[in-house]
Amino acid sequence: MIKAVIFDFDGLIIDTETPSYMAFKEIYQGYGIELLLPVYAQCIGTSFQLFNPYTYLSEQVEVDMEEVRSKFKRDYALLLEQSELRPGVVEYLINARRLNLRIGLASSSSLSWIEPLLTRYKIAEYFDTVQTSDNVKNVKPDPELYIKALEALEVERKQAISFEDSLNGFKAAKAAGLNCVVVPNDVTRHFEFADYDLMIESMADMDLEELIENINVKNRLIN
Repeated sequence: MIKAVIFDFDGLIIDTETPSYMAFKEIYQGYGIELLLPVYAQCIGTSFQLFNPYTYLSEQVEVDMEEVRSKFKRDYALLLEQSELRPGVVEYLINARRLNLRIGLASSSSLSWIEPLLTRYKIAEYFDTVQTSDNVKNVKPDPELYIKALEALEVERKQAISFEDSLNGFKAAKAAGLNCVVVPNDVTRHFEFADYDLMIESMADMDLEELIENINVKNRLIN
């Protein structure tokens, strides 16, 4: 029986990942270099430990790193201003509350990044726990964030559904033993996900109750 839902943040609740990739891609183009999505994808849903776009650029061409960082920050902020909550997010949060589900957030980003955006979009009140990079030693694809969220929500792994948009996040959720629903964005829909419990193009495409029933049926068939 499902008792909790745990959401990723970047790329899932708000598509912050497409603006980030586009901002870096434009910077690279300014130096005559193409930043391929499969290369950049290594850092989607995790930190810059697996792939650092600043370091990768400096290894190929001489750059003024302060200038590069300033340009990214400026361009990314402009693109992010145009971003809205992804379709269906608010409805899922409202319905999760109505169904008396525990609601968590598990993100590889820092609380200082997430908190202002939760406030800006008026959804902070929905979350019973917010687990970020500040709470763990290892971010996704390591399962630690999800394990912390499960502990805080006081539910077992198979009693929770995770919602992810990236491969790194998906790997973290499955490593923690959770049911995982993949909701790809414009960047991550080109990736190859395998062994997910369910994939939907948008949370607006399926009511939360229907989604939970699909997961429950799948689990009953397996068990």
